[in-house]
Amino acid sequence: MILLLKMCFIFGQDLQTKNVIVIDPGHGGKDTGAIGKNKVQEKDVALCIAKEILRLNKILLNDKFDMYSTRYNDTLISLSDRSRLGKTLKADLFVSLHCNASATSSKGMDVYVHNTNNEEVHIKNSIALGLSILNESALKLGFKKRGVQFANFQVLRENTTYRPSILIEMGFVTNTDEADYFLKSKNIRAMALAILMGLYNHLNI
Repeated sequence: MILLLKMCFIFGQDLQTKNVIVIDPGHGGKDTGAIGKNKVQEKDVALCIAKEILRLNKILLNDKFDMYSTRYNDTLISLSDRSRLGKTLKADLFVSLHCNASATSSKGMDVYVHNTNNEEVHIKNSIALGLSILNESALKLGFKKRGVQFANFQVLRENTTYRPSILIEMGFVTNTDEADYFLKSKNIRAMALAILMGLYNHLNI
């Protein structure tokens, strides 16, 4: 009987619904995004971090989340197709990864949410998710926390109706220090882990 109960518990754990998360590495293909110091390209940084988030979810969290990426290589995916993936998968969260650029010496991380009040619950949860990731990144990586901003980006506009959605600007590739940061694989892992743990903390698992 005890063995049967243990088996039921184990199988019950396996049957628990996982949170479905779409990670969206911005740009790709001919769309490089911002090109910063040391020729670092936004599309490459975003893809490397997205891949690492998925890898860390697998090896550290034992696939705690059901994670998908909108692209797995250097290809250009339309904004509509990125949003469509979230709808098809009925994702619980949508997280778009980008790097910032500025003509000044700006530095730090921003998180954007959609600038609408039509989906109040999803907006509140989006803000909470963004703050969780910003706090984790500031605490663990030392990145300046620039706060949560509001914008009408297409991937946010097309996702916020259905799920909490954020767009992360993971530092400025036009800032020498932050551009150099993204050239090191250990820092790519660190940023990916900070984002993953921000997701983890937000979902209170």
